[in-house]
Amino acid sequence: MNGHLQFSEKKNKRDLSDIKGGTSTPRSGPSEKIINKINRAVNERRTFYSFEFFPPKTEAGVMNLYNRIDRMVAKYEPMFVDVTWGAGGSTAKLTLEISSNVQNYCATDVLMHLTCTNMPRDSVKDALDKAKEAGIRNILALRGDPPHGQDTWEKCDKGFEHALDLVKFIREEYGEYFGIAVAGYPEGHISSPNLEEDIKHLKLKVDAGADFIMTQLFYDVDLYIDFVKRCRQAEITVPILPGLMPINSYNAFKRMIAYTKATVPKEIIAAIEPIKNNDAMVKAFGIELAKKMSQKILRTGLTPGLHFYTLNLEKSVTKILGGLGLARLPSKGVRPLPWKQSCATRRRNEDVRPIFWANRPYSYLSRTISWDEFPNGRWGNSTSPAYGELYDYHLMGLKSSSVRDRLRMWGGEVQSEQDVFDKFADYIEGKIARLPWCETGIMLETLPLKQRLMAINKTGFLTINSQPRVNGARSDDEVVGWGDPDGYVYQKAYIEFFASPERIKSLKALASRKEYKTLSYHAVNAKGDQFSNYTDKNAVNAVTWGVFPGREVLQPTVVDMDSFRVWKDEAFALWISQWRSIYSSGSASWEIIQKIHDTYYLCNIVENDFVKGGLDKFMDELAGYTPAEKSASTNTEEKSKTEKA
Repeated sequence: MNGHLQFSEKKNKRDLSDIKGGTSTPRSGPSEKIINKINRAVNERRTFYSFEFFPPKTEAGVMNLYNRIDRMVAKYEPMFVDVTWGAGGSTAKLTLEISSNVQNYCATDVLMHLTCTNMPRDSVKDALDKAKEAGIRNILALRGDPPHGQDTWEKCDKGFEHALDLVKFIREEYGEYFGIAVAGYPEGHISSPNLEEDIKHLKLKVDAGADFIMTQLFYDVDLYIDFVKRCRQAEITVPILPGLMPINSYNAFKRMIAYTKATVPKEIIAAIEPIKNNDAMVKAFGIELAKKMSQKILRTGLTPGLHFYTLNLEKSVTKILGGLGLARLPSKGVRPLPWKQSCATRRRNEDVRPIFWANRPYSYLSRTISWDEFPNGRWGNSTSPAYGELYDYHLMGLKSSSVRDRLRMWGGEVQSEQDVFDKFADYIEGKIARLPWCETGIMLETLPLKQRLMAINKTGFLTINSQPRVNGARSDDEVVGWGDPDGYVYQKAYIEFFASPERIKSLKALASRKEYKTLSYHAVNAKGDQFSNYTDKNAVNAVTWGVFPGREVLQPTVVDMDSFRVWKDEAFALWISQWRSIYSSGSASWEIIQKIHDTYYLCNIVENDFVKGGLDKFMDELAGYTPAEKSASTNTEEKSKTEKA
């Protein structure tokens, strides 16, 4: 749906009276206990995998981690991710922050680590309360490592001594709200006298309420197999997930086995020593080793899934999954909704959003996070939704970048407004990775219209959001499909752009012509001056809907005039916070961006005729798109259709 722009047709109304209403059946949203998802995978004989990440030490590292998690979750769909708790509780605040953000914004369930180290009972409860408030449902209960600088672990005052105590506390205080995982050690915990005693202690943790077990890393698969069999003999019946850490470098591998005391088979040592000074060969060996270990583990049938310690790296893990045949791209055409859902428990039934934040979803989630209820089946048109205040972090988002990176990405100084127009055209062409209003590149559906879009932007209509006209496309369509099987989806063509007052004046004149009577537009500037041809100034216009067997019509995306007025503040603020800020105050570039902010309008247009609408013709005429350019664009579109056929 939220590709940058496509007007050409692809064969392809809910009542909007009450934002709090709606009678549609609640979805089994993604936010739930991980053990329930594991049990479903077992019943379906489906192998799953999960990823572990740790909190980086720098702000830039945290931003990079968000991007990586978001990318890996979207591309590979792990069952869950887990976020570690630093030694001695050193990353307590950041662990909670990352877990909360990933849970709320990256559409995956999070298993948050929680340790006893340096954590009095009150601090543990505070962390759990905040986790619950953030919608986190799963905790990995650990004793934890000694604080930095200490060789031995000591219980803190009014704290817990063992992970068992932490498991008991969670169950006593929170009942069954949290799913609980605990650690297992295939070679026994370093502080245990022997493996038998360690398994007895593990049994106590399970009996106290642990739902499943995740093992420490190992390189001897036979030890894991023996460990699981011993656990079963001890009547531990919960799933035991193997923890796998791919070898990415020789030195890191040696440090890790020295720290964990993990046994390394002689054949692995014999294979890695001769190549230890060749990083590429070591990494390739690590990928192949992890693949073979995984294959051997899965053949035993002792585990339904694999857990990967990623070390915040991406390529090795994804290559391993590819080698195993497990790396699956998200299933096309089976998205529950056109936009990515949040994992937050309170948003499980949310199924309506304004289209304006389509390319800045994190900001929308953040600005609505305090809502007690979310639109389900209806979007109100009587009062303005109470969006959260616009703060700096909304403008930065989870995908922000440094001034230097933005300067490099957008090509340095601008000497005229035309230079800015060209930057937008470069984004369409793929020369620029993103814009402040568009956190990713253009969508697949946009590619056939690249020449047209570049021309529109070069003439000063700076497009930031759009969707194609769709008339009855199947719900499993690879590009625009969503919702239940055997359904049909529909969309009104939509475009949103910045333009000068002169261009908005031309737009008003052109839109008044009879041939464009099915167009609805709304334009507003930074000061709040606005123009619109809507007769109802609080209008809500459904622009995406779907018809599915055995249920009422779903309308997940709307154009809401009140929400647009809220969005315009954010959209204009991005000119200042993300673009003007990279230039010296008072410079020519600074002044140009300031002028655009102060004088331009933000405009959205909806083509209400989703069968024969002519938004493409309207924009061509408005932008002065010449017949020769149209011909080139048409040839491109016809070529694309032929290739698809």
